[in-house]
Amino acid sequence: MNFRWNSLLAVLVFLLSFGPLVAQTTAPRIIDAHLHHNSDPAFLAKLVAKLDSVDGLALLITAPKDIDSVKGVMAKHPNRLLGLGELQLDDPVAVELVDRFHAAGFRGLGELTGPLKNYDDRSYWPIYARAEKYGMILLFHTGIVNRTHPEIPTDISVDRMRPTTLDGIARRFPKLTIIGAHLGNPDYAWAAEVTRWNPNLYFDLSGSSLIKKQDDPTFWKSIFWWSGVVSPHTPAGGPNAFERLVFGSDVFEGELEEFDREIERYHKMLDACGVPKAAQDNIFVGTMWKILSAQQ
Repeated sequence: MNFRWNSLLAVLVFLLSFGPLVAQTTAPRIIDAHLHHNSDPAFLAKLVAKLDSVDGLALLITAPKDIDSVKGVMAKHPNRLLGLGELQLDDPVAVELVDRFHAAGFRGLGELTGPLKNYDDRSYWPIYARAEKYGMILLFHTGIVNRTHPEIPTDISVDRMRPTTLDGIARRFPKLTIIGAHLGNPDYAWAAEVTRWNPNLYFDLSGSSLIKKQDDPTFWKSIFWWSGVVSPHTPAGGPNAFERLVFGSDVFEGELEEFDREIERYHKMLDACGVPKAAQDNIFVGTMWKILSAQQ
């Protein structure tokens, strides 16, 4: 009898420890797959209030030093915040950090950026393999990257972060869900083509691209061109091509106003391109909700 009660107690403890993963049973109205924590507790309070106002959920990019504090806030607001663990691919303890983020209940890793080798270099495979084992999401920076302190020498090259490098990762690790940030700006065509044939690869369009193309919003129809095209050269019976996108605001340094601005930019572009409401719903919430629900 004691054995049975002890076993039941162990199961209950296990389930309760993963409460935040299963707390939400209905989809929110919007999911932000790309939002940076600035390590300020006051920002988290503002973010939760913002997400409450729109019935939103955000994947919060979190540095290792902030794991404990963010874990506590996620536990209090499981319907508003989920974690993405930030790490450097060249960190000698990167695999151990994957374990640490997973143990803390984080859903994925990101925004991965600044590698010393191409993203698809085999030396990074153990990191990806560990993430795949846990069913984690990987968010990669792709394309041009800012340079806020040009007076400081850095070993950073956008050439190592091309969207094409995600193709090999998606094929080698088919159980990984991969998101490329910024649609490879400015390599949009390459980004779209590699996601066309990789069902586990998505992109967001955060950053400067929707600002740059605001006077030519239908440009994106030439990038996501295969909707409704019946051909051996396109995925059979696939959804609207624009559904290879997910929403990401790329809020960073606490500038929460960018959240609303990016939603507006997405809507203007998608409306101009005639993207159906059902497809837009998937871009803003449906796709990510399906991915997150499959993790539970």
